[in-house]
Amino acid sequence: MPRSLALSAYLAFSSRAERRGRRLLETRLAAGKEDPLRIGERRGEPSLPRPDGPLIWFHAASVGESLSLLEVIKRLSESDNNLHFLITTGTVTSASILAARLPDRCLHQFVPIDVRDYVRRFLDHWQPDLAVWTESEFWPSLILETDARGTPLLLLNARMSANSVKRWRWLGNASKALLGTFRAVQAQDDASAAFLRSLGVAADRITVTGSLKEGTPPPPCDEAERVRLTKCLATRMVWAATSTHPGEEDIVAEAHDLARQASLRLLLILAPRHAERGTELADMLRKRGMVVAQRSKQEIPSEDTQIYLADTMGELGLWYRLAPVSFVGGSLVDIGGHNPFEPAALGSAILHGPHVQNFADIYDRLDLAGAALPVAGAKALAHAVTEMMQPDKRAPMAYAAWEVSSSGADATDKALALIQQYLPAPRRPATSIGATR
Repeated sequence: MPRSLALSAYLAFSSRAERRGRRLLETRLAAGKEDPLRIGERRGEPSLPRPDGPLIWFHAASVGESLSLLEVIKRLSESDNNLHFLITTGTVTSASILAARLPDRCLHQFVPIDVRDYVRRFLDHWQPDLAVWTESEFWPSLILETDARGTPLLLLNARMSANSVKRWRWLGNASKALLGTFRAVQAQDDASAAFLRSLGVAADRITVTGSLKEGTPPPPCDEAERVRLTKCLATRMVWAATSTHPGEEDIVAEAHDLARQASLRLLLILAPRHAERGTELADMLRKRGMVVAQRSKQEIPSEDTQIYLADTMGELGLWYRLAPVSFVGGSLVDIGGHNPFEPAALGSAILHGPHVQNFADIYDRLDLAGAALPVAGAKALAHAVTEMMQPDKRAPMAYAAWEVSSSGADATDKALALIQQYLPAPRRPATSIGATR
């Protein structure tokens, strides 16, 4: 492993950081960022027993990354009923959404924070046979402790931005030392692959495969609720703004006001990225003179409702099925954009702002195919929404979006093929070591 003073200093700190780790978790718990019933998992204390047999561990940062793995896990599960799976994430939201969608023989735990004692406790219990990481969240102690135990590490769906590379280069050889632990890397696009090579990953370990999110099945919805709301909104034109962030809702609300000049009965379904902001957003919208119905309070849109505030978790599949036109947020403010494949897979024409650098390759393909339309500001968004209310304008976009999204199974196939190369050999019947797991 290349010598890195920065990494050595970090690991020395991690080995003595248990008290600091406890304080950090107490602060996060007080802020509502941790599950009080499962806080021990963040200290590496398991809340579930390890299943017997081979265990593949998948780590994902949060919701989008973890959902992109479900199809891979499902197909692995179907191919070998001896395999078991563990997904770790770091957010309460991801745990809540995954709870209803985990495939057979798959468990979820919160990832331990990167304190050496917590990491070792986690690994001592779970003893994964293979570790699969996604995207670009790298915890040094967790990665290096896993590698030190001889567990193969793979990196799937790797994404690296220019800003990330700049930060890594400040750390000297740290990137080469960490990234060099991965036996193979599958990158989302050519730019990410080039960045990874520049950080020291051997070129023969990197393959460009596209994004796993392209092969993710559409998000589910409650069919009875879809039928109920479809009847309720039968005489209304509807558009959605999803995964929005602070500063973005003001622009969306202004755009809706402008678009309503052409269609007074137009309804906006507004689904903020963080549902806990619902009451704050309802107050802001009402101060603007909007008539708001709030999903979290079980309110139903009336004939007078102008905005249906969808401040609940796990219902994007419902909103995309109801709205023939969807603006995907995190793109009018400099967040970097969010996954457009969910609305694409459900036949919703896609609008987005200029800040989509986190998904640049995907949005370039959608824009080029006429499947998505970039907008900048309230007036442009209002104009696009008004145009898309005409079926002959939005139908070709929705079809093109579906075609692009349905071409993504190739990335999933390549991920499966790579994982199968590193699956553990069949084990003999339980030994004394296996029995203690």
